[in-house]
Amino acid sequence: LAQWRFWGLNLCLCGCCWALRPRYKRLVDNIFPEDPEDGLVKANMEKLTFFALSAPEKLDRIAAYLSERLTRELNRHRYGYVCIAMEALEQLLLACHCQSINLLVESFLSTLRLLLEADKPHLHILATNSFVKFANIEEDTPSYHRSYDFFVSRFSEMCHSEHEDADIQNKIRVSGIRGLQGVVRKTVDDELQVNIWEPRHMEQIVPALLVNLQQHTQANSESPAEQTEVCFRELLGRAAYGHITNAIRPVLMHLDSHSLWEGRSFAVRCFQIIMYSIQSQHSHLVIQQLLGHLDANSRSPASVRAGIMEVLSEAAVIEATGSVGPTVLEVFNTLLRQLRQSVDYQLTGYYDNAGKHKTTSTEEKTLQDAVIKTIGSFANTLPVYQRSEVMLFIMGKIPVPGIYPALGFEGSRMIQVMLLKSLLQVSSRYESSNLLTALPSSFLEPLLSFTLMEDPEIRLLVLFILTSLIDRSLTAFDVSALELKEDGCSRQDNLFMRKHAQRLYRHVYLTCREESSGPAHYQALFTLLAVLTVELASEEVVVDLIRLVLALQELASSAQESLSVFNRCGVHAVCAAFLHLLSQLGPPPPLQQHVAQVVESRRQDAPHLLPEDVLCDEPRLPEGELKVDQSLLFVQSKICEALTGSSYSTHAERFNTPYTPQLTDEDRLSKRKSIGDTVSLQMDMDPQYCPDTHQTERRMEVVERFQTAPFEEIAAHCGSRTSLLQSKLDQVFDLIIRPPPSLSGHSPPRSTPLYEMKFPDLCVY
Repeated sequence: LAQWRFWGLNLCLCGCCWALRPRYKRLVDNIFPEDPEDGLVKANMEKLTFFALSAPEKLDRIAAYLSERLTRELNRHRYGYVCIAMEALEQLLLACHCQSINLLVESFLSTLRLLLEADKPHLHILATNSFVKFANIEEDTPSYHRSYDFFVSRFSEMCHSEHEDADIQNKIRVSGIRGLQGVVRKTVDDELQVNIWEPRHMEQIVPALLVNLQQHTQANSESPAEQTEVCFRELLGRAAYGHITNAIRPVLMHLDSHSLWEGRSFAVRCFQIIMYSIQSQHSHLVIQQLLGHLDANSRSPASVRAGIMEVLSEAAVIEATGSVGPTVLEVFNTLLRQLRQSVDYQLTGYYDNAGKHKTTSTEEKTLQDAVIKTIGSFANTLPVYQRSEVMLFIMGKIPVPGIYPALGFEGSRMIQVMLLKSLLQVSSRYESSNLLTALPSSFLEPLLSFTLMEDPEIRLLVLFILTSLIDRSLTAFDVSALELKEDGCSRQDNLFMRKHAQRLYRHVYLTCREESSGPAHYQALFTLLAVLTVELASEEVVVDLIRLVLALQELASSAQESLSVFNRCGVHAVCAAFLHLLSQLGPPPPLQQHVAQVVESRRQDAPHLLPEDVLCDEPRLPEGELKVDQSLLFVQSKICEALTGSSYSTHAERFNTPYTPQLTDEDRLSKRKSIGDTVSLQMDMDPQYCPDTHQTERRMEVVERFQTAPFEEIAAHCGSRTSLLQSKLDQVFDLIIRPPPSLSGHSPPRSTPLYEMKFPDLCVY
């Protein structure tokens, strides 16, 4: 009996003590079932939620007690109750997203820290899921004392998980990525929170994302790579103007440290995500950082530089039109500087000044191609007026032979070729309705000068550039498919032809005289003539082009020209192709009949005079010397007669004057290496000059001296000649102003020369 009394009293005291516990604790205890597998007691959870909403001042106590219960269950390894406690905290957060939510948050975050510090992956995932739910809650009141530094570090660490179980590793990494995404959402728009864009945070977040972005083993929405791309895009999309630099710098560092530039595929994909995710008005900041990084890696292997250049090219394609930034020319200056450095490395065989790190021509050429491609990509984003400035800028960078002796002949040639290729990239999509703007004299004259260069590749590039700038509609050689409409030449185009036509014709003529021209050169010449006809067609232009073609035909038939059989056949083929095209574009039918007759005769008796047999990879040429019958030539009188009575007849009298090119100072850029050679050649060819042998030898000595003597010696020689001339002039002036002798035999006092007199200011007008 005494024992029963003892147990009854004990039970009574326990019941009384439990009943005396605070109500919020009793409500919290009631949500836990006897068996954790039964889950949260929903009815009791509703009571706890109603109590929390009715007495919000108790929220901090409720959260602290829930956290205490969770900690106790965690220490006892009763993970089922841990999950129930977390679920209760989540429901309270969702129900109390009002001014009192701050009372819950501190206990909630401390509980998450506890779970994330445990060594159980499923607890990490549980904590991350709860944090993501919390991050999606929009709070009405600011918080001044929260810190998310721990979560940034822990979630970033989870992104690098190397768990032995691949499935668990993927789950942990995905949780880490989602956690980082939650941190970004929670902090990026709240100025009172920790600045997530600080370098110390970006240097943790960005590498953690990039490590997972490289994985492509699974192609589903739950793979780390897919989750990372979503998070990375959201992070960049929220970046303001001042945050772009801090977000991009860790990307560059990660690609450097893991040697990911050389593969190029990942680096390109990475920056494609960046360019498509950031706000379009900020894209030029990414370009500037890439250019700066390219300069910083100027002494890196060619594969690294080529990888950065490939990324730049792709970024420029994505970039919004015209948003290269305020320093457009600086972008191209950086790219051209990379070309120059690559040439130096290619010539020396090393990509450093110390001569320790070797490079190869193949690697450097790959880089050079990437630079040229990038120049074209950037140019395509610019408006027309800026492209014109860029073309002038590049033209000014092309070295003229002899200007930069340190480059040497081969170095100068390589830079000339690459800069002309860059010009071709810029001009390939250049669209301008005004040729005076597209080809100003400051650009056209130096460009045409390069058609006289000895290097065939340079001449071919110039022809391509000219054609691309003049061409505004010609995309095929099948004239019937062009559906051309006869439009009058604009006033600006007429002015252009009046100003520059003779210069263009002259260079076409001189290019045909070059012995090193190949099939590609003659194809390019025909294309240029065709474009001139289609784009700038007028009666005067057509007549001049026919005169030019007849002069070319005479050139190919002349025995005085030292042209090979192929060169002569190539010129004849260009003449035939051009006149055949011209005859279908509007001139009278008699002209078409004459051209068709000559072409048919050639097809039967001399196919080597037609483009099908000559302007191909394997030209079919006659054996021995080339003999062309008169029946195979285009006759000037027949062409003139065919044009009689048409609108061309007003200019037909010009056929009486054969076309003859005039030599100019532009010849200094051909085989001749100085202006002295040009002057010498012009004097030799001018009939009014008939120098004897001594004069010729003297002139050759002068030319040789200016070609080989040091600059100081030339300057001293010219200075001495100037002093001698000045002394002679002084003697002449002295004789002029000397007065005549007097009859008395005494010379009058010497008067002051007029040019030495000093007049008062008021007397000077």
